[in-house]
Amino acid sequence: MRQYPTEPPTSVLASTDVALVGLFSAKDRAYGARLDVLAANVEAHGGRVVSRHVQRRGVSHGGAHKMAVPFSRRTLLSRGKAREIAQACRAAEVGAVVFVNPLTEHQRTASGT
Repeated sequence: MRQYPTEPPTSVLASTDVALVGLFSAKDRAYGARLDVLAANVEAHGGRVVSRHVQRRGVSHGGAHKMAVPFSRRTLLSRGKAREIAQACRAAEVGAVVFVNPLTEHQRTASGT
């Protein structure tokens, strides 16, 4: 018989080390403030933000025109950035990754979320 706690956990993020990830336009000068808002929200739910990862896009003329399209249908980010973030999260024993950008169903499935 499964035992359930008498008190539900305060949050899914309670006492969890969290990494923040965002894909931002190179023209977005306020991306740090957007990450700060997300960090405050994570911390309000009991999580501890231990790292922040940013992928910038749109520096080149061609990149600016493609800003609305993710780097990868599978990961949202470029392959190298996704690998870099995964390695950093493993090394820091991160329990959850919170994205600034909405993920497609395919991206959520591919990332195991």
